[in-house]
Amino acid sequence: MLKELKYIFYVIFIFFFIFLIIRFYFSDDNKKKSHRSYYEINDKIKTYISDLPVLINDTENIIYYVENVQNQNKKKYHFWKLLKKDEK
Repeated sequence: MLKELKYIFYVIFIFFFIFLIIRFYFSDDNKKKSHRSYYEINDKIKTYISDLPVLINDTENIIYYVENVQNQNKKKYHFWKLLKKDEK
């Protein structure tokens, strides 16, 4: 009997908790506060963007292309040919 009352109390507590959370989430005050905070964040972002310094691009012509001509005589190996038996 006591165990069943304990489970009923847990279920009532969980439903009450969920009810209060949903009630708060869908309240008009919460919606107003969230929209205000979004607008404030957007305003802060705009002010920070306007204060950012612009850096000069110094990365032009830094890549040098080098042709690899050292290993032209290197023998090319094929994996499947290496596995075959030499019949010579």
